[in-house]
Amino acid sequence: MLLETRGPLGLITLDRPRALNALDLGMIRIVQPQLDAWERAPEVKAVVIRSSSSKAFCAGGDVRAVAASVDQPTAAGEMPLYAAYFRAEYALNHRIHHYAKPFIAFVDGISMGGGLGLSIHGSHRVVTERLLFAMPETGIGLFPDVGGGWFLPRFPGETGTYLGLTGARATAADAMWVGYGTHHVPHDRLDALLDALREALQKTHDAVEEGSGGSGGSGDTGAASALVTRVCASFATDAGPAPLQALAGEIDRCFAGERVEDILAALAAEDTPWAEATRATLLRMSPSSLKVTLRQLRTCRGLSYDEVRAVETRLSDAVVARHDFREGIRAVLVDKDQAPRWNPATLAEITDEDVAACFAGV
Repeated sequence: MLLETRGPLGLITLDRPRALNALDLGMIRIVQPQLDAWERAPEVKAVVIRSSSSKAFCAGGDVRAVAASVDQPTAAGEMPLYAAYFRAEYALNHRIHHYAKPFIAFVDGISMGGGLGLSIHGSHRVVTERLLFAMPETGIGLFPDVGGGWFLPRFPGETGTYLGLTGARATAADAMWVGYGTHHVPHDRLDALLDALREALQKTHDAVEEGSGGSGGSGDTGAASALVTRVCASFATDAGPAPLQALAGEIDRCFAGERVEDILAALAAEDTPWAEATRATLLRMSPSSLKVTLRQLRTCRGLSYDEVRAVETRLSDAVVARHDFREGIRAVLVDKDQAPRWNPATLAEITDEDVAACFAGV
């Protein structure tokens, strides 16, 4: 993790390439106080977050370490690592969501789970043609957190339900269509965009300083945001047609149900190669995660981001303690046999009361 100030820009560079910038607790605890400091600094007009990796922006949270901590003893009065991790991650997402200055994410390469948490809450999300994004949590016994309950229901139609349940991977064009991306810029133009942002914000700062007689005024955040928007737009290109948009009719028909079983039945009735493949994907996911996720997305639809954060904090405590989270991490990230043994193994074994227990107290 590299933190630096370049004139009017605070710059965060994710620099854990061998782990595809998987976000661990140490990284979170470094970024948050720096964001606080930059927000207080009048000379810093905006923050940019990017990656040093040619493959990934951020492949998600370091859930392997989190899962390993679930059964580890903790000292009296000490919060378990898994609880501390999710609270810190959600607090960082909250900080970005409510940041008072422009927060610009350069999303180049893989962005999954926690990677969306670091980017989608910012004011500007610059995506490149190399973007591949997903919320794959139901495949590891979790649920689409980091604000997924807030942003997924805001995607067009039932697209967010589809992405949240299946973990399907989507493209830069999809990102622009659903609203994850605000600007599409070729990856080989990102350095030039960074320089242009720095120069434009510096000129504005210098003009304000000269006009105020060097009093060091903080400037207008709204004006800075508008300037960032103009500069990003000057580099933006057409992302092309969105594959998800072409499937919107089928997605909306099949994923409108209030029960996972209804969605599976609708996919079976659709009788298309896409519906058949999607149904097969759902049947590989954790049945418990599917039911919890669908209730999460339906419950959080219409809630404010802060209300969603409270729901997801409660869910993280409940879901991480269950068998499927550790089993999903084992199958996908530890042994990598891709053969999780879910418990319960079928949707039919999960009662409404089982699901409701995860939401108790919210």
